[in-house]
Amino acid sequence: MIDFRRHWTEDWARLNLTGTEAWLDRVLASHAEPSRHYHTLQHLEECLALFDQVAHLAEHPGEVAIALWFHDAVYVPLATDNEARSAAWASEALRTAGAPPALIERIQALVMATVHHDATADADAGLVIDIDLAILGAGPARFAQYEQQVRAEYAAVPAFPYRRKRNEILARLLARPVIYGTPDMHRRFEAQARMNLRHAIGR
Repeated sequence: MIDFRRHWTEDWARLNLTGTEAWLDRVLASHAEPSRHYHTLQHLEECLALFDQVAHLAEHPGEVAIALWFHDAVYVPLATDNEARSAAWASEALRTAGAPPALIERIQALVMATVHHDATADADAGLVIDIDLAILGAGPARFAQYEQQVRAEYAAVPAFPYRRKRNEILARLLARPVIYGTPDMHRRFEAQARMNLRHAIGR
C-alpha cells in the first residue's frame, strides 16, 4: 500500500521543490470522483508503485514522478482534452512550487506523451508511457478487472459501438512492433500484454 503523502513529499524533493498539501488533496480527490472506475486511486497507486521499482531507469526521476501524479489529474469519460487539462494542472502546481519554466515545460510534455502512447518516445516520456500501459501486461484477473472498469467509465455508450471502438483501440496496440519501448518494461510486460490483448479482442 502506497503512502500517498510520503510519496508526494519525496517526489517533489527529487526536484528540490515542495508540493503543497492543497495540490495533493486536489489530485487525490480528483482520482476519487464517482465517474471514475479505472482512472482511480488504484491506478495512481499502481503507477507510483511501479515507478518505485524502475525509477533508476529514468534520466530525470523527479520529472517522471510528478508527471505520473498528474497524468490523469483530469479525467472525464468521452472528453478529448483530459491530458491537456491534466498538463495544465501540473503546470499550475509547479508554478506554485516555484519551478522554473523549462522544468514546467518538460513535465507538461511528459503528461502530454500519454495522449498517443508512442513507444518510440524519448527515454523519460517512454517510461511514463510504459508505466501507464503496464496494466495491459497485468495478470489475467487484474486485466479482466481493468476491462470491466473501463467499460464502467463508458457506461453511457451502448454495447455494440463500445465493443467495436474498444476492439479498434486494442487491435492498434497489438499491431505495434513493440508495446513497451523501455527494454526492462518490454521484458516484464510485453508477452503477457499481447496475450491479454488477443484474448480481449477474441472475446
